[in-house]
Amino acid sequence: MRTPLLFRILTLFDTTGWIATGLFVAIMLVLLPLLHLALPEQSPFYVSSYVIALLGKILCYAIVAVAMDLIWGYGGILSLGHGVFFALGGYAFGMYLMRAIGHDGVYQSDLPDFMVFLDWKAYPWYWSGTEYMLWSLVLVVAVPAFLAITFGFFAFRSRIKGVYFSIITQAMTYAFMLLFFRNETGFGGNNGFTDFKRILSIPITSPGMRVGLFMLSGLTLLMTLLLCRYLVTSKFGRVLTAIRDAESRVMFLGYNPLWYKLTAWTVSAVLCGIAGALYVPQVGIINPSEMSPANSIEIAIWVAVGGRATLWGPVLGAFIVNLAKSYFSVAFPDYWLFFLGFLFVVVTLFLPDGVLGLWKRLRSRSRRRA
Repeated sequence: MRTPLLFRILTLFDTTGWIATGLFVAIMLVLLPLLHLALPEQSPFYVSSYVIALLGKILCYAIVAVAMDLIWGYGGILSLGHGVFFALGGYAFGMYLMRAIGHDGVYQSDLPDFMVFLDWKAYPWYWSGTEYMLWSLVLVVAVPAFLAITFGFFAFRSRIKGVYFSIITQAMTYAFMLLFFRNETGFGGNNGFTDFKRILSIPITSPGMRVGLFMLSGLTLLMTLLLCRYLVTSKFGRVLTAIRDAESRVMFLGYNPLWYKLTAWTVSAVLCGIAGALYVPQVGIINPSEMSPANSIEIAIWVAVGGRATLWGPVLGAFIVNLAKSYFSVAFPDYWLFFLGFLFVVVTLFLPDGVLGLWKRLRSRSRRRA
């Protein structure tokens, strides 16, 4: 007899997990938007636009971290190229944002300013339909999925794994970064897309739109957590974890690891693309630097700091690292990278299960003493 879907959803997390989920919803989706919209700027409890934009950006990073945890924590697939899926989603939605500028650009042309500057006479064929938001949203999902399926099929079919897989994913994102830096590709070169004006005729800098994007990012992160938790607690997730621990034995039992790894890999890539689409209008720019190998390595650091194979751990890691980055890059700009490296070394040596793993160990010790 099949378990009802509602019951499956209710059993995805234990009591502590649902408490954390409830706190997340109360703070991110209710409290902070109210403090930003309902209070005057003079109030000590007012949440500024800067805080909303910063937290909205980190929420997008947290979605990427959860997507990485799905393949690394549960599938044993360490990708050092997930930044390319994030950036492709951002570029796909950025094309719509650039066309929504209309004649409000510097050159007041039908074409984006960078195309006018480079003497383009018309949009390239792959910009077709991007004036419609719905088609851009289709591209946000379809482009990362196509790349993930194409790359993943040949890599997993060839049984490339471990450090070799990590290296070729890093090479992939570096190749895409170099490609997008070229002006003739039609994506703005090293400047990328910027100077966005509106979404669905609503000014992108208006308080309502800013809070709406923030809440949509928080809701997407919540849906991502539920989806990934559903996957890892299902039969699919159990087989995926078994492949991580003993791929040869799983093959001996009659399972083909290719399709399990490819499915998890593609779902992870699509989630990164959606995060990139939410990131771009909140930050106001997308350029090839988002595809840099360093950014993809940083994604792995978020997961390691928070704790692999926990789902909530990567969310915590993304917030810890990026809030620290926002502080140290301003207070100590010359030493930020040293701090990031030191943090990764400390986690590797002393916190192999991450911050969430440390909290679980301390909690179990206190229970034993009691």
